[in-house]
Amino acid sequence: MGEYIDSMRRIYLDHTATTPLDPRVMEVMHPYFSGTFGNASSVHSFGREAREALERARGTIAGLIGAEAGEIFFTSGGTESDNLALCGVMAASGSRREIVTSPTEHHAVLETGRRLEEQGAVLTMMPVDAQGVVDAEFLRARPGDGTALVSIMHANNETGTIAPVADIAAVAHEKGALVHTDAVQSAGKIPLSVGDLGADLLTLSAHKMYGPKGIGALYVRRGVALEPLLVGGGQERGRRPGTENVPLAVGFAEAFRLSIVGMAEESARLRTLRDDLEQEIRRLFPRVLVNGDPENRLPHILNISFGAEDYPLEGEMLVMGMDLEGVAVTSGSACTSGSLDPSHVILAMGRDAATARATLRFSFGRWNTPDDVGETARRLKNVLDRMLGGPAHNSL
Repeated sequence: MGEYIDSMRRIYLDHTATTPLDPRVMEVMHPYFSGTFGNASSVHSFGREAREALERARGTIAGLIGAEAGEIFFTSGGTESDNLALCGVMAASGSRREIVTSPTEHHAVLETGRRLEEQGAVLTMMPVDAQGVVDAEFLRARPGDGTALVSIMHANNETGTIAPVADIAAVAHEKGALVHTDAVQSAGKIPLSVGDLGADLLTLSAHKMYGPKGIGALYVRRGVALEPLLVGGGQERGRRPGTENVPLAVGFAEAFRLSIVGMAEESARLRTLRDDLEQEIRRLFPRVLVNGDPENRLPHILNISFGAEDYPLEGEMLVMGMDLEGVAVTSGSACTSGSLDPSHVILAMGRDAATARATLRFSFGRWNTPDDVGETARRLKNVLDRMLGGPAHNSL
């Protein structure tokens, strides 16, 4: 079996978990690992060179989301940015003690919210419909006088469903609350503007857009009170102390820039690949369930479930079976892929636990080709043939 895996063409369809580093990004980062190595906080020439590169990167990222350079704060990634947004706002919120979010958020938001709840905050969940969409009217119908922050992700990392963040922000602002959105998955895939979204805080991460792991950013609208998570030096204007990672910041900015430059064409190409795979899977398995908003979703994500009544599968074996077939997919968020628990996102959308376990997320990327579509469908059929004990064809 090992020789068989080594000889087959491997297909990577897990770009929502992470993307490969673009060689062009590595090229612009390289000088800052060795030649221009100064500490960006040092006042001598070595430090000034590093500082100039850091601020250019900050300015590039700000410009790409319609922000000011001084509103971008570098962090270690999306999780830290989400933590800083929620904890930082709540620490500065005074008498307003409520956080409103949804049950389909990333665990970096959900677990932070629960930790804050243990510390005395009020955590309220906005319900989602069967497509995973939150309703701004939920906020409108509530008093909201004590709401400090509404945190709703721009696009779901498992289903790709795009949230009506602008509508939610309009209602939240009427009630005096701030709005945070996690845009880790949407950045570089669809247009992103903090002004259009009405976001007061916004999370970004480099490694979801062919940049390096270990760096992200939090946009904080000028004037928003935010307490730091860490204490130490005065880096990042006191909101995120610690020596700045100049090479990764440079790579982050270049990766984001490259994603925006070809975004329209690449999104259309990925949408075609995704739709072709969906069509082929539906042909093979007519009763397969497609999760998320069929229209208003990210172009590169396809999330499917095999209903427990139609396809009696051991869900945790699906991903392993696909891996043995040389196709990298996942059942949900990469942060929980080692868990046997069903996806909290799929459960919140109304699927039963067995169906939620029998879920696969395919996410296309920059180097996938049309050949990957048919090959992936063929290998998926191989997996189900084995798991169901016979040909898994369109009679099911």
